[in-house]
Amino acid sequence: MSTALLTDRYELTMLQASLADGTAHRRCVFEVFTRRLPPGRRYGVVAGIGRVLEAIRDFRFGEPELAYLQENGVVDDVTLEYLANYRFTGDVYGYAEGEVFFPGSPILVVESTFAEGILLETVVLSILNYDSAVASAASRMTSAAGSRPCLEMGSRRAHEHAAVAAARAAMVGGFAGTSNLEAGRSYGLPTIGTAAHSFTLLHDDEEAAFASQVAAYGPDTTLLVDTYDIATGVRRAIEAAGTGLDSIRLDSGDLGVVAREVRDQLDALGAAGTRIVVSSDLDEYAIASLAIAPVDSYGVGTSVVTGSGAPTCGMVYKLVEREGSDGTMTGVVKASTSKASVAGRKSAARRLDAAGRAVEEVVLAGADAAWTPEEDDLRMLHVPLVRAGQVDQRYLGADGVTLAAERHATSRGELGPSARRLSSGDPALPTTHVRL
Repeated sequence: MSTALLTDRYELTMLQASLADGTAHRRCVFEVFTRRLPPGRRYGVVAGIGRVLEAIRDFRFGEPELAYLQENGVVDDVTLEYLANYRFTGDVYGYAEGEVFFPGSPILVVESTFAEGILLETVVLSILNYDSAVASAASRMTSAAGSRPCLEMGSRRAHEHAAVAAARAAMVGGFAGTSNLEAGRSYGLPTIGTAAHSFTLLHDDEEAAFASQVAAYGPDTTLLVDTYDIATGVRRAIEAAGTGLDSIRLDSGDLGVVAREVRDQLDALGAAGTRIVVSSDLDEYAIASLAIAPVDSYGVGTSVVTGSGAPTCGMVYKLVEREGSDGTMTGVVKASTSKASVAGRKSAARRLDAAGRAVEEVVLAGADAAWTPEEDDLRMLHVPLVRAGQVDQRYLGADGVTLAAERHATSRGELGPSARRLSSGDPALPTTHVRL
């Protein structure tokens, strides 16, 4: 499906005006960055790069899109002709998906003509702002969970298409599975899910519901035990499935207290191997509060798909360098109060100490795509994503999600212990700007 109309009208009006005055084909450098992290956050997580590359690949104006623009008088005939032949032929560099980022980090750099680059602004920001917000929240949750897996269950709390993106982004942030089947199909994600309270209520009693589920799936299933009385539900679950029952789920009550009571009951019944899954409006703070509770995994819904209070990352897409009338490239800057930008194409690196711990983010203005640091303690952060219009296929589909999740685990692992604190504080790394 074409992504060409997933944009704001003013992208096309700027295109029309620049085609008319001859500036549309000037070489330009655009940059995506955020000026600040949401309150209380120590780092952000880049997510959605794979989806951005899909959007660039599919950014085509076919007959339906052109007909809509013409019928509604959005642009003139000259612009329609340009759009009919639109193909992005430029280069894109950026942070690898899963990398952590900080205020001022040049997350994505787009090098193209003005016409080619400006049309991508809205769809790029739509994807990166949402996916990165979800992945950033997911990372805080998986960090708080430690070795216990987190499972994404938030589809019903989001737009149906956003739910798929959220499931993907949660996996980038370290989640182990999702309830969303389309996300599973599209990105090769492991899917999870057994039964809701309605299944228990459908049957004449709890025993019949558990017996039905075990008959269908065997003891390798999860029985939801809090529809009625929890202690009775646990006993009935073991009676139905035996002491080899895989797990039970708790979705209400004081989860820390209830989990301890249920663990004691399961052990007394001889079901020491039966795991406890908890859900019910969990966020990173609730997960952290359950750190010493006998919980085996967490099911998270609303909080992860809404960014846990920070539904966007505040990323912007700004022109930082352009070709002048004399053919030379010139850095440009926005000087608006509280919205200033830094001129020039940038690259970025992360400084590591002798133990491999990250100590500083280094942003280099004036660095070209081929820039490499002379200092051994700097790790380059930009990777090529699109070259001459050709998308790097490694970052797409299931393989792209796997790469992103691995990258995030490594990147977060470089941060110090303070980065994992949930209390308010400064970004985990200071950022130094250097002009070459």
